[in-house]
Amino acid sequence: MTSRPALSRGRRLPALLLGLVLLGLAALAAPAGAVECARQEHDGNAYAVCTVDPAAETLRLFLNDADGDPIGHFSTLDAALRAQNRELVFAMNAGMYHADRDPVGHYVENGTELMRVIPTPGPGNFGLLPNGILCIDGDSARVFETRDYLERRPGCRFATQSGPMLVIDGKLHPRFLPDSTSRYIRNGVGTTAEGDRVVFVMSENPVTFHEFARFFRDALQLPQALFLDGNVSRLYAPQLGRNDIGRRMGPIVAVTAPAS
Repeated sequence: MTSRPALSRGRRLPALLLGLVLLGLAALAAPAGAVECARQEHDGNAYAVCTVDPAAETLRLFLNDADGDPIGHFSTLDAALRAQNRELVFAMNAGMYHADRDPVGHYVENGTELMRVIPTPGPGNFGLLPNGILCIDGDSARVFETRDYLERRPGCRFATQSGPMLVIDGKLHPRFLPDSTSRYIRNGVGTTAEGDRVVFVMSENPVTFHEFARFFRDALQLPQALFLDGNVSRLYAPQLGRNDIGRRMGPIVAVTAPAS
């Protein structure tokens, strides 16, 4: 067997320098604290998963523009941000809304409550108690079951209510059926107990509530998770080539950054 001749030090050096240059360019291209998005599979279903560190990234909610009109689309939000020398990094629809795009449940933006908490049962997925609230406050974000939220009264700079809860203290919503035949593209959000990691998920094929909730509990191992929608589920995630379009949305949850 013949051995490959060893490269001389002089030949190794340019390759090393090239590698360092490429690493440097990659570091410049990737914004600090960038959202991490990837595709995952679980029990035969595919999911788009985006993880956010709320302490390192600007995570917030958007509803209306400066004139009070619903923003509605990712492209409209990105254009408004660029006028402020910022850009959209990640976004997802963030809760159910009425025909005029006003939130169905509790909504807080920049510390101002625009819609009160709805604690009572009602029709549709939103009223399938227990439902819950995503609370974003400074460098942390947590999903609270609605009754727990009302007891704790956490100080949320941003909050959006939706339902049903998917995972409550590590347990699946009691109304979810393993043999359900109701399948939709669904999106939701889960958080760690400490609120230091927020994970947004959209199924890439129709799934049941039971399958969707088990993904948060078993695959992501998150103790709290909240359903956001299943009729309108859209994602802006450039890492995954996603910039979904469709009907105007209500609340939008997004990560923004200084324009590059």
